[in-house]
Amino acid sequence: MGQRTPLYDLHLALGAKMVDFGGWDMPLHYGSQVEEHHQVRQACGVFDVSHMTVIDVRGAQAGVWLQHVLANDVDRLNATGKALYSTMLNEQGGVIDDMIVYRCDDGYRLVVNASTRDKDLAWLQARMIGFEVELSERPELAILAIQGPQAREKVAELVTAARAALIRELKPFEGLADGDWFIARTGYTGEDGLEIIFPALQAPAFFNDLVGAGIAPSGLGARDTLRLEAGMNLYGQDIDEAHTPLTSNLGWSIAWEPAERDFIGRKGLLKEIEHGVEQKLVGLVLEERGVLRAHQVVRVAGIGEGEITSGSFSPTLSKSIALARVPMATADRAEVEIRGKWYPVRVVKPTFVRHGKILI
Repeated sequence: MGQRTPLYDLHLALGAKMVDFGGWDMPLHYGSQVEEHHQVRQACGVFDVSHMTVIDVRGAQAGVWLQHVLANDVDRLNATGKALYSTMLNEQGGVIDDMIVYRCDDGYRLVVNASTRDKDLAWLQARMIGFEVELSERPELAILAIQGPQAREKVAELVTAARAALIRELKPFEGLADGDWFIARTGYTGEDGLEIIFPALQAPAFFNDLVGAGIAPSGLGARDTLRLEAGMNLYGQDIDEAHTPLTSNLGWSIAWEPAERDFIGRKGLLKEIEHGVEQKLVGLVLEERGVLRAHQVVRVAGIGEGEITSGSFSPTLSKSIALARVPMATADRAEVEIRGKWYPVRVVKPTFVRHGKILI
């Protein structure tokens, strides 16, 4: 038996198919993964993401410390509520984890992946020496992600007037507190929406309110196809400690300035640049029948080989798509081996769908 979120019994009552995900018993779908996917693209759906880890960072040197341990620049968070995406790197520049960082009144809040919890906490704690900083994990909190073009308005109709006003005023990549609720406008689907971090004891009743208002309960299956269409990386597949942000379409998340900021992994990244970055993460589209899957071999004529990191059928495109790490010289065509046969694929920018629009 795996770990369970506060909504486990409710998932069962709603008919969810439960699966193991990083040691957690989580809903894969509630009947139709494809229908849940379309609901989020066209209206909205709610995901239980309470398995993710919330870490609050406080102390006189919280910002200075985060400047050291993260690749992005938390000094950009120059006001309460602002958020940014960052990776956390090892000395060689490999990705230990990726996360969202929020600026709060009394410090910062990190939301990190569930499967990396123990590794992340141990790594962070080992690097606190010499810094006036405190870490507080918040296991008493639940997280719901309500995603889709109708998400903010539908949620605003269910909460207090103050929270509704906050939701309507919230800017993209911003998160603010109202009492014991923390409401953010970030996401992992390529659609607009909210993440609500709040006391776990309140989660079942509010989840019921959301479902009762016609917001579709949605599982990990739809979450994966939505994020893949949006070109968002999944830790452990598209990013890991063996690969740097430079080979993972995440160069934009590295803050090189100020030049004197010596974040962990900087030297490793500069060494990779000096030697020449050899791979890049691209999108693939299979124009024929078939399904692209992780670990299938990608062949680029006259250049070399790569590998699919994530692949699936895209409900929005009605085609199979993938993210793949391929040689840097790869242009617009390649081939993928599927069950011993080679199929032509189109190489595209690794963002297929955003805000309901097809981009390829």
